[in-house]
Amino acid sequence: MRHRYCSCCNRLGELLAHPSFQVKELALGTLMKFVQLEGAHPLEQPKWEGQYLFPRTLFRAVVGGLLSSEDDHSLLLSQFREYLEFDDIRYHTMQAASDAVTRVAAQQAETPLAFWNNAFTLLSSVSLPRQERDVPRFYVKHAEPSDKWKVAHLKLPLSLYKKVLVSMHDSILPHLAQPTLMIDFLTSACDVGGAISLLALNGLFVLIHKHNLEYPDFYRKLYGLLEPSVFHVKYRARFFHLADLFLSSSHLPAYLVAAFAKRLSRLALTAPPEALLMVLPFICNLLRRHPACRVLVHRPGSPELDTDPYDPQEEDPAKSRALESCLWEVQALQQHYHPEVSSAASVINQVLSLPEASIAPLLELTAYEIFEQDLKKKGPETVPLEFIPAQGLLGRRDDLCTQFFTLS
Repeated sequence: MRHRYCSCCNRLGELLAHPSFQVKELALGTLMKFVQLEGAHPLEQPKWEGQYLFPRTLFRAVVGGLLSSEDDHSLLLSQFREYLEFDDIRYHTMQAASDAVTRVAAQQAETPLAFWNNAFTLLSSVSLPRQERDVPRFYVKHAEPSDKWKVAHLKLPLSLYKKVLVSMHDSILPHLAQPTLMIDFLTSACDVGGAISLLALNGLFVLIHKHNLEYPDFYRKLYGLLEPSVFHVKYRARFFHLADLFLSSSHLPAYLVAAFAKRLSRLALTAPPEALLMVLPFICNLLRRHPACRVLVHRPGSPELDTDPYDPQEEDPAKSRALESCLWEVQALQQHYHPEVSSAASVINQVLSLPEASIAPLLELTAYEIFEQDLKKKGPETVPLEFIPAQGLLGRRDDLCTQFFTLS
């Protein structure tokens, strides 16, 4: 059947050069009907449901027959003009005519005048629309793709999710003609949770910043990622680098910045030292950018722990009442056992200078590096441990353990 169909199309193409105009007109109408039917019922198997397959091979044969090198087809081309009202026919006509001109010019040293006349008549019949229409007109109808083939509905493995999202903002979005098509995919990735949500926020921020995307829940999603586990995940450095970028705008409302500062301060109570050395300058930078939030430090009559109005269980930062509270958690960290942490927490008591403290060198800081730095520090030569000499394990002078407690 495929062989018979191809033979029929070839014979109809030959009839485009028939001496009788009525025969040529009927052959053209039949071929264009075949173009429409073959588009609706493609001979090739679509790669996915609802894929649009325009019958380019058949249509190029039709345009090739119209651009005859021997006969003047101006009258037949006037009949073809009715099909040029459709957007897909105009597009593929321009492509097929360009290929035909290139092929004929390469094959023949001197292109016949009849060919140039036919090409000019065809191309001059293509009238491009003067304004963009909301609904394009297609001659070859095609079904809309099923919802299960939308990018947002693809269930990717978590490992592949991370690989895609890591390169989304710099390797994918800048090269898309319509980056906003990734909105559904990124918003659905935000609902996955954990590192997936963090990496998806990076792509959403690019769409918000550069493509005017309105996503009111962006900072609410970021606020929800602030959990105790954020200090122990693999993407901790990337998270705080992006959070610093997201909160860098001076136009953010004071209640929002106060909520982030308060949430980070509360989480800092159980954070390891290597994370505290990065989080405390981060909080100070937020107060530097937003002077309206400095009331969290210099609030007269600060609330006690049991009367703190801040609600750590509230998911909406606008309802957390953080701006009514104070950063007593940072004051508590001034008594931390690690001297560098207590020193970093004490900075908040001073007048915060305008230049921000760079947190870039602290993002990758690990407990091993802190331990190595402490080993390299030179302490005092003598360290008093006990001012009363030990008299033995049980207090007897003849105790054998006395020598282990004797200090030189």
